[in-house]
Amino acid sequence: MPVLTRLIPSPVVVDIRAGALDDLGCVLADERISQSGRLAIAVSGGSGARLRERIAPSLPGATWYEVGGGTIDDAVRLAGDMKGGHYDAVVGLGGGKIIDCAKFAAARVGLPLVAVATNLAHDGLCSPVATLDNDAGRGSYGVPNPIAVVIDLNVIREAPVRYVRSGIGDAISNISAVADWELSHRVNGEKIDGLAAAMARQAGEAVLRHPGGIGDDGFLQVLAEALVLTGIAMSVSGDSRPSSGACHEINHAFDLLYPKRAAAHGEQCGLGAAFAMYLRGAHEESAYMATVLRRHGLPVLPEEIGFTVDEFVRAVAFAPETRPGRYTILEHLDLKTTQIKDIYADYVKAIGS
Repeated sequence: MPVLTRLIPSPVVVDIRAGALDDLGCVLADERISQSGRLAIAVSGGSGARLRERIAPSLPGATWYEVGGGTIDDAVRLAGDMKGGHYDAVVGLGGGKIIDCAKFAAARVGLPLVAVATNLAHDGLCSPVATLDNDAGRGSYGVPNPIAVVIDLNVIREAPVRYVRSGIGDAISNISAVADWELSHRVNGEKIDGLAAAMARQAGEAVLRHPGGIGDDGFLQVLAEALVLTGIAMSVSGDSRPSSGACHEINHAFDLLYPKRAAAHGEQCGLGAAFAMYLRGAHEESAYMATVLRRHGLPVLPEEIGFTVDEFVRAVAFAPETRPGRYTILEHLDLKTTQIKDIYADYVKAIGS
C-alpha cells in the first residue's frame, strides 16, 4: 500500500499579531491546550519579569518560574522544579535561551510546550531543537515541536532592534543553506526533502523580497512567519539541513575561534550567506542579498562586526570543521587560505561599498 500522505509535525496554534500576548489564556483554552489555566511559565529576570506583571492577572492558575540562564543545568533544574505540579502545559516566555530551556524541561517532564517569543532573533523559536550551554561548550538537544507559538508584534517592537536584524539575517540565510543541500544532492546523492526545502527557501525569499523595513508591522509579520516556517521545515526534514549550510558553518567558526568577540547569530549567518552565494558563482544573487542586508542595517563585511580580513579568512577556512559530515560549497571547493583571500577581494568589489 503506497503512502499517500504524511503527517507534518507542526504547532496546533500559530498566533502572530499585535496584542496576541494579552489573549494568551483565552487562546490556550479555546484550543483545549489548557482549559484549566494550570500552566508552568518560565521567564527570565529581565523582559520576562516585566511581562509577568502585565499578564499574570489574566492567568491566575499559572505558576511562574524564573530561569537564570541558558545552560543545560538551568533546564534540568527547571524540569525538577516543575515535577509534580499537575500542569497542562509549559510556557516559555522570553528570548531564545528561555524558550530553549523551557523546550528541554517540557520534554523532560512530558508536557507540551507553548513558545511565546519576545524577540525575533533567530529561527529556533519553533524548531525541534534546544540549544543549551554545557561543560563542553554548547550542545543541541532534540525535543518535540512547540504545540503553540504566540508572537505579539507589540512586544517585538519593544525589543532592541538588533534582535530583529539578527532574525532577518538568519531567515535570509535559508536561501544559501538550501542551495548547499541541493549541491550535496547533485554531488553526493544526499536525499532532499522537497517540502522542507520549499518551506525554508520560500521563508527566506519572503523576507529577502519584502519592500518593508524593521518598523513596519507588515514586514515584522512576514519575518515572524518566516522564522516559524523555518522551524517547521527543520521538523519536516528531521534535522537543521533546510536552514544550515556554509552560512552557519561560518557562523559557528566565528563563535569557536573568537568566542568573546562573536557578533549576533543572524549577523554572522547573513554575512556568511552572502559570501557563500558568491563562492558558488551566484554573483548577482550575492550582490542583491548584500544590498538587502545593508538596507536593514546588517553587516556584509567582517570589518563591520569588528573582524579583520585575515580573521574572516581564517574563519572561512576553519568553518568545515564545525559540522563534520555536512557538505556545502566550502567542502566542495576545498579552498586554501590564499584562495579564500583572493575570492574575498573579488566579493568586496562585487557587492560595492
